[in-house]
Amino acid sequence: MEDTCRVLFLPDNRYIVVPRGENLLKAAMDADVHVNASCGGSGSCGKCRVVVEEGEVEREPNPKLTESEIAQGYALACQARVLTDLQVRIPIESRIGDKRIFERKEPVPAHGYLLSAADWEKRLPHWELNPSTRKIHLVLPPPTLDDNVSDAERVKRGLAMEAGLRDVVIDYPVLQRLPNMLRQSDWDITVTVLDSGEELRAVRIEQGDTTERQSAIAIDVGTTTISAELIDLRTGEVTARASDYNAQVAFGEDVITRIIYATRGTGLAKLQSVVVGTIWNLIKTLVEQAGIEYCNITHLVVAGNTTMTHLLLGLNPKYIREEPYIPSATFFPWIKCSDIGLRIAAGVYLYAIPCVASYVGGDIVAGMLASGIFNTDKLTLYIDIGTNGEMVLGNREWMLSCSCSAGPAFEGGGVKHGMRATRGAIEQVRINPGNYEPMIITVGNRKPIGICGSGLIDALSEMFMTGIINEKGKINTDLPTDRVRATEGGAEYVLVRAEDSATRRDIVITEVDIDNLMRAKAAVYAGVAIRLSAVDMGVSMIAELLSAGAFGRYLEVDKAVNIGLLPDIGFEKMKFVGNGSLLGAHLSALSKDMLEKANEIARQMTYLELSMNPAFMEHYLSALFFPHTNLDAFPSVKKKLEARRKVRYGTGEAASAGEVG
Repeated sequence: MEDTCRVLFLPDNRYIVVPRGENLLKAAMDADVHVNASCGGSGSCGKCRVVVEEGEVEREPNPKLTESEIAQGYALACQARVLTDLQVRIPIESRIGDKRIFERKEPVPAHGYLLSAADWEKRLPHWELNPSTRKIHLVLPPPTLDDNVSDAERVKRGLAMEAGLRDVVIDYPVLQRLPNMLRQSDWDITVTVLDSGEELRAVRIEQGDTTERQSAIAIDVGTTTISAELIDLRTGEVTARASDYNAQVAFGEDVITRIIYATRGTGLAKLQSVVVGTIWNLIKTLVEQAGIEYCNITHLVVAGNTTMTHLLLGLNPKYIREEPYIPSATFFPWIKCSDIGLRIAAGVYLYAIPCVASYVGGDIVAGMLASGIFNTDKLTLYIDIGTNGEMVLGNREWMLSCSCSAGPAFEGGGVKHGMRATRGAIEQVRINPGNYEPMIITVGNRKPIGICGSGLIDALSEMFMTGIINEKGKINTDLPTDRVRATEGGAEYVLVRAEDSATRRDIVITEVDIDNLMRAKAAVYAGVAIRLSAVDMGVSMIAELLSAGAFGRYLEVDKAVNIGLLPDIGFEKMKFVGNGSLLGAHLSALSKDMLEKANEIARQMTYLELSMNPAFMEHYLSALFFPHTNLDAFPSVKKKLEARRKVRYGTGEAASAGEVG
C-alpha cells in the first residue's frame, strides 16, 4: 500500500494528497474544506459527521454514531484515519452554511426596540470627525545651495508650515522612498501622518494630491463571524460592508479550544494566518464594492474578545485559560498591518481596541463606547451572550465587568441538533398548548437542518410554558403526544419529524440538551446577580438593559425572561444594541477623541473574577431552575404560570410550584 492517499471532498470538489493514516478532519482543514467541529477533535461533540462514499477509513469507536449510520458510511472526521484513496461527502448538517446569511434582515423585536442611528447620537457626547490618520498635500520648494537641508527635513518643514505638525517621525520605508519620490513628483507630494497619541509619524508618501482618497476600515473580529465596514474619512459615511465566517472555526468553535490548538507546534501561526486570510478577503470585497484602490486605505481599527485579539496579533494566549488567567497584554500599540501578514498598501497601520481582562475584551470596550454607558447617569446593564456571557453594569461614574463561562450551548455547541444561525436553522418556535404540536420558522425559510441559539431559547420557553418540561428541566413523558418519547439516553421532544427535515432525521430536544442550556443560562444569570450584589443593588434598580451581539439581536427577550436567562425588569427597559463591537470600532476609526475614550473606558472598567467569588456557586445553583428558585424575582413569568394553572386546574384549585409542567 502506498504511503500517500488522495482524498476528494464533495460537494466542494476539492482534493488533497495526505500521508496514509492522516486524520480526516486535518485533511479537510488542509484542503480548506469546512467541516463543523466544535470540540477541537476530541470526538465529544459529534458535529463533524461525513459520509465516506468510496475507500476505507479507520474509525475510533464513538457513541455519537449508531451502527446503522456507520453502515451507511458515516464517520466522525476527527475520529477517522485515512487508509486508502477516499471520496468523502460533507452532509448538509456538517457544512458551514450559506454565506448569504449575512444579508439576514434585522428582526422586529417582540419587546424593546433596536437602537437607531438617532438613538446613538443622543447617547454619545459631541465628537468631531478627526481620524488618527490624515493626508496632507505639500508642494515643496526644491533644494538650492542656499537651502540645502535634507529631503527629510524639507518634508518635516513643509508639514509644520502647512499643517502645524511638528516633531514628525518619518517611517523607515518612507525615508527609503523619499529621495526618488520627491524628484519624480517634482516636489508635489501627499504625506499620510498617523497620530498615535504619543507621536506623529509619517507613514506614507504619494505623488501629487491624493487627499480626496482617504478611507479607514472598522472590523469586529468575532469568534464565529468577522464583520467589516469601509468608511470614507472625509464624510464619515460607510461606503461598503461585508461579513464572513471566521476561518478559525475549523480549529474549534470556542476560544478555549483555539487556545489549546495555539499551544501545539505551529498552531498559533496557523490560527493567525487563517484569521488574517478571512480579513484580507473581506478587505478585497470592500474595495471591490466601493470601487476604490487599496492605497485609499490609511488605517484599520479592530475590536475582538481578548483571545481573538491575541490570535490576530500573534500573541501567546496560553495563560488566558490558566489560573490566574493573565493575557499577554490588554493595551496594544499601533501595529503595521504588514507585520501581521495584511499587505494592503504601504504604511497602513492597525489599532486594536484594548481589553480589560482575559475574558472581557475589546469587543465589550467598543460596545461600552458605542452604547454611551460612559456618558449616562442611568444604571445600565450591558450584556453580550455567547460562549462567554460578557456583562458590564454601570454608568458614567463606574463600570463593573465580568464574564461567565456559558459554554457553547447558545451557539449550538453541546446540543444534539444545535447549529449556527445559517440557512435551515430553526430560529423561532411556537408550541400549541393543547396538542403540543410545534410551529417553526427557519433562517431563509428552508427545510430545517438543526436549531440555532435563538431557536433554542424559544423552544425551551415554549416547552416550559406548555408543560412539556417542568421547572427542573425534566420532560413529562405522560403527555398525550408521540412527540414526547423516552430513549436510552433519556426523554426527548421531537421538534421536526424526519420526513420534514433536510437531513431526513428527526430533529429533537433532549434532556441532555436542556440540562446544558439550563447550566448556561444559570451561569449568565448568576453573573448578573453577583455584580448587583457586589454594589449592593437589586434587579429593580436597573434602569436599562442593552442586549448586544448577533445572538442578542435576534433574541426574543420575553422568551429569555421566561426561562430565567435575563432578569425580569420590564420589557420597556430592554433595548437591542446590534453589533456594538463594530460600531465602537467605527467610532474609533473616525475620531481620535473617541479612540482615546475607548482607552479610558478600558482603564476605568473594574473586572470581577467570578471563579474566585464564593457567592457565585450559590447564585448559580439558585438559577438551575426555570425560571429560578425564587419565582417572585420573575413577576411576569409568575403571572403567566398562574394564568396557565387556572386554565389547567380551574380557578378554585391551586397548584403547587412542583406541579408546574
